[in-house]
Amino acid sequence: MFKPEKFAGKKACVLGLGRSGRQAAALLARHGFQVLISEEHAMADVSALGLAPRTEVETGGHTEKVFACDFIVKSPGILPKSPVLKEARRRRIPIFSELETALAFAPKGVTVLAVSGTNGKTTTVSLLGEILKEYCAKREPKRRVFVAGNIGAPVSACVDQLKKDDFLVVEVSSYQLEDSTFFRPRVACLLNITPDHLDHHAGMDNYVKAKARLFKNQRCNDFAVVNGGDEFCAAMAGTIKASLAAFSAKPNHTLKTDVFFDGDEIIFSQGYRLRPPKLKGIHNVENAMAAALCALAVQVPAEVLQRVFDRFEAMEHRIEPFAYHRGVVYVNDSKATNLDSTIIALKSFDRTPHIWLILGGRDKGASYEALLPHLKTYCKGVLSVGECMDKIERELKGAFPVTRCGTLECAVDEAFTKAQKGDVVLLSPACASFDQFKDFEERGRIFKELVIRRVKKERMGK
Repeated sequence: MFKPEKFAGKKACVLGLGRSGRQAAALLARHGFQVLISEEHAMADVSALGLAPRTEVETGGHTEKVFACDFIVKSPGILPKSPVLKEARRRRIPIFSELETALAFAPKGVTVLAVSGTNGKTTTVSLLGEILKEYCAKREPKRRVFVAGNIGAPVSACVDQLKKDDFLVVEVSSYQLEDSTFFRPRVACLLNITPDHLDHHAGMDNYVKAKARLFKNQRCNDFAVVNGGDEFCAAMAGTIKASLAAFSAKPNHTLKTDVFFDGDEIIFSQGYRLRPPKLKGIHNVENAMAAALCALAVQVPAEVLQRVFDRFEAMEHRIEPFAYHRGVVYVNDSKATNLDSTIIALKSFDRTPHIWLILGGRDKGASYEALLPHLKTYCKGVLSVGECMDKIERELKGAFPVTRCGTLECAVDEAFTKAQKGDVVLLSPACASFDQFKDFEERGRIFKELVIRRVKKERMGK
């Protein structure tokens, strides 16, 4: 466990110059540590990053300077079997995650609520954050709510602002969990587990083990919320020490659930009946169930939940309809970075073949053949883009029509040519964005810009 007082006066090495690495370095520097940031990739100019004083930087590879440090803080995206980490372990240099390092500076009394899962994390965390903010504004104005983690700002960026009794809602990825040995949230929620990041975790077993760390250090006076209809979540339930609550919007589930959906309302075992948020898809009903159970665990009244449910709207890049032209709807689901997310998106539409699906990017190890039954039910064709076009064509060859587009711009041009009145053009790539874009947000924004520009051009031409 990282204890700041134990390492006082020592030198830290932060591996990775991404957002988490920069914020972890800034946090450590604010608390008096000397810091080396070591980045594997070459960077011409780091001065624009605005790094904190007392911070030394090396890029283009990890040198002996790393091993001269007293402890290492690992950025989430670095592979666990990377040579620099292997050598650090061999030399018995302590290695900590950004998440645990940041939380070591949090004051006692902060209530940490953590949400993880393959899909739905950001929507659930945003909804839970809004519920807690509404509760604090109306009932406990001295308490504040911070939302951090994988959703945006790392915990390192906000931990110095925390005060006793504040709420900290954290979106936690499998990358963060695999590095966190002592992480103990007061409320832990696991939404679902489907194949994702298999390239990083070297298989499904390691991915599931990483997710299970969410509950590892909880005790009987903590709270755990799990998806009772997910086989992996249900299998973990028997090992959880915390007070357990389960949800599922599906009729068939392994665990006995504390909340169910009757098609109109979410009904809780305590007797509450709530209208779900006006979000597309049954998966968003489950996200609402999960957020509600987390909030109820910290004594938020049901009427507060309903007020927030009534006003909560779809988030950008998540099955987001944004344009309507010539009878065609354009939908941005750039956040769909795995196959299950894309399947969920397809299932949120009518069961007729009317979707032109833009698919592809950087492959994450799963087979696109899993999409076939859903493509045949919902889609007219696939417009392939990115690094994995060859794999998409190979695995769907002969079973479903695929048009090779290469870039998002070409896919949009193709969609405008092919789509007819009543059709949907859906960007739901089932892949990471890093082959052509900085992140999924940039991919989604560019998609929307390309479509809107084309719509304006056609309208001006009439």
